[in-house]
Amino acid sequence: MKKIVLFSLCALLALGTSAASKKKTSKKAKAPVEVVDTVSVDTFSYLLGKANTQGLTEYLTHRMGVDAAYLSDFVKGFQQTELTEADKKEKARLAGVEIRSQVENQVIAQANKQINDSVDVLNKALFVQGFQDGITASNMTISMDSVQTIVRKQMEYYHKVKMEKKYGANRIAGEEFLKKNAKADSIQTTASGLQYKIITKGTGEIPQATDKVKVNYEGHLIDGTEFDSSYKRNQPATFAANQVIKGWTEALTMMPVGSKWMLYIPQQLAYGDREQGKIPPFSTLIFTVELLEIVK
Repeated sequence: MKKIVLFSLCALLALGTSAASKKKTSKKAKAPVEVVDTVSVDTFSYLLGKANTQGLTEYLTHRMGVDAAYLSDFVKGFQQTELTEADKKEKARLAGVEIRSQVENQVIAQANKQINDSVDVLNKALFVQGFQDGITASNMTISMDSVQTIVRKQMEYYHKVKMEKKYGANRIAGEEFLKKNAKADSIQTTASGLQYKIITKGTGEIPQATDKVKVNYEGHLIDGTEFDSSYKRNQPATFAANQVIKGWTEALTMMPVGSKWMLYIPQQLAYGDREQGKIPPFSTLIFTVELLEIVK
């Protein structure tokens, strides 16, 4: 409805703008262009109202759930300018019907998908009962703050289980790679698990976490897949040292300007269970990083 009205008004404004534009740009016209009404204002008002009903029936039936057999009742409601107490009561009841439908057909389904992509986990009847008790403030044996805390922690648990099931192999492969890599020549490992190899040892200043730095870099997965490269963009990256993944921040705050290091970053110091572009969840990352300068 709103979209239709706006379209109609925009069309009128466009016509008006077009006419105004013609007046301004027409240098040859000797007399002002006369604007002639094609219909009376009353006729136009009626027709504009009618034009804005286009698509209304479909909206009522498909979006608002109105049975087409009862459109005459919709018209009665449209003609009524004030709600009686009975109308208000009925409106509240119908809102309850609508929300119940949304809870059963959308909210529970979305929650189940968050918990498990393929199997329904939630008890539908208890979900509905809990929803109802929340509205009426019934059976409040624990506070709503506690309810929210329990729900948040349980959803975090379900998320971890789900991600481990789908992407746990990436985590295991990364751990095995790092275990083997730690034994290679010139590899150093920090207390956090970050591994690095110094290719070029710089002699410049070492950045603080809050410093803005300029770097060139390229990143790979442990299978060799390249997912990013400032070299290929021919454009170094500039950012604060503490506005990147933890593994980068730790390395940058140990590197003197002019250094070039290989970084081997475990998933918990990278993106963890988040998918980031071409990087799957739980991925161990390998970076070549060249610290060009501290941007003052």
